[in-house]
Amino acid sequence: MQTQIPFKTAVVICSDKGAQGEREDRSGMLLAQRFTDAGFQVTSRTIVPDEKEEIAALLKMLCDVDKNTLILTTGGTGLSPRDVTPEATLSVIEKRVPGIEEALRAYSMSKTDKAMLSRSVCGIRGQTLIINMPGSVSACRDYCDFLLSGTALRHGLETLVKGSMECGE
Repeated sequence: MQTQIPFKTAVVICSDKGAQGEREDRSGMLLAQRFTDAGFQVTSRTIVPDEKEEIAALLKMLCDVDKNTLILTTGGTGLSPRDVTPEATLSVIEKRVPGIEEALRAYSMSKTDKAMLSRSVCGIRGQTLIINMPGSVSACRDYCDFLLSGTALRHGLETLVKGSMECGE
């Protein structure tokens, strides 16, 4: 039996109200719990305001310094002028992974037509996969159900980890 790699994972909550202590973080807690239960090593859960530069700086640090294999963001993916998580993510990733974006939206569309309003993106920086998720607890639950039910996420992360070992990083 092959042992599973406990992928080092960070959760980033993008929320002005959460950062100011005006709203309880429920979606980030859900992500951390669900991924921990699935065998991922969730090492941090950080709340940051909806500021593109702050989100981008945190993502870079979590990738380049903390060497996470997976970063899950929640919030800031809608149509509000303050929703800037996709733009922050696009500013730091080196490769986009549109298949994950499309699959998550398609799955979520089977639950609610509001899923078409999500601007979530997914991409790679170095050996880190970053996945944006909506701020809604129910949407995060749906995304988790989808990502953790199949083998694609683990396969992609194993490929990232194996690739970095083969390159001597």
